[in-house]
Amino acid sequence: MSAPPNSPSSFSPPGPPNLARTVRARRGGAIPGLRHRPAVPADPGKVEEVDRRLEAWARGLELFPVAWFADFAGFQFGRAVVLQHPGAADLERLTAAGKLLLAENVVDDCYCEDKGGSPRGLGGRLIMAQSAIDAYHGTTEAEKQWRHGVQADGPLRSYHWAVQEYATFATPSQTGRFVHDIARLHLGYLAEAAWAETRYVPRVWEYLVMRQFNNFRPCLSIVDAVDGYELPEAVYARPEIQRITALACNATTIVNDLYSFTKELANDPTHLNLPQVVAANDRCGLKAAYLKSVDIHNEIMTSFEEESALLSATSPLVERYAEGLAAWVSGNHEWHATNTHRYHLPNYW
Repeated sequence: MSAPPNSPSSFSPPGPPNLARTVRARRGGAIPGLRHRPAVPADPGKVEEVDRRLEAWARGLELFPVAWFADFAGFQFGRAVVLQHPGAADLERLTAAGKLLLAENVVDDCYCEDKGGSPRGLGGRLIMAQSAIDAYHGTTEAEKQWRHGVQADGPLRSYHWAVQEYATFATPSQTGRFVHDIARLHLGYLAEAAWAETRYVPRVWEYLVMRQFNNFRPCLSIVDAVDGYELPEAVYARPEIQRITALACNATTIVNDLYSFTKELANDPTHLNLPQVVAANDRCGLKAAYLKSVDIHNEIMTSFEEESALLSATSPLVERYAEGLAAWVSGNHEWHATNTHRYHLPNYW
């Protein structure tokens, strides 16, 4: 019996042979035709101060080896959060957002990606990571051993102390929202890892579902806390609010797929991203798949903008939240489009 179209045994690289290895990068800048709105310019003084605080925090907690600080500088964490949160109430909240972003990247790099990570055994590492922000409760001795284990590991320390700081100004419901969204993120990591282990090529809709979990949602769902207010839980939980939140997260995650495309192919030509998955399913070249992925993003982005506008007319508080989501999406796009240390576009135009 022949294998079904998406079974592990039917894996084949998308497009013509070795096409992924022939993609040439061009300069940075915005992706032509990508729907986006201008970001509020980042205040250089805020960027410098947030970067200074984040570096001091990372060094003080010994979150990663000294040799990694070049990558830390190139990531531009301070610029990222200043662009993403133009309405932040103060520098302390901007710094806390930066610590959460940094911690999420440390866990991703060290547990999932190329700085010691692997799909093999990932679930065991991620459940310990979740416990660093969702405390273990049990026997006195087990709790003592758990606390020691969390503090003995850089990624776990980063999660634990970043959330501890966030909780000093976020309400319990906002903190719980973040903890829940990190669990969603970990579930997405596990799905991607499972596909990598089995060499499964998902259908486009399956990949997009995975990316709704493995995405930036923990960053976007803190916009109200960072801006100094709370969207009440009863409002946040409404289906239409959840939908615009998900649409914003999904749009900006596809932005990441598009801007990191050439970098990922250079590191691993079989790494899954939206253009790769479109190419595999449509049996087309990567250029056509990339341009189709831009269209997919634009459709999602249009839905976010139109539905946010309708909801914003119903309540000033919802309007403020929707504006915070939109600002994060715009700021994150600006960061991707201008961070040439990390990203270069394929030569498709």
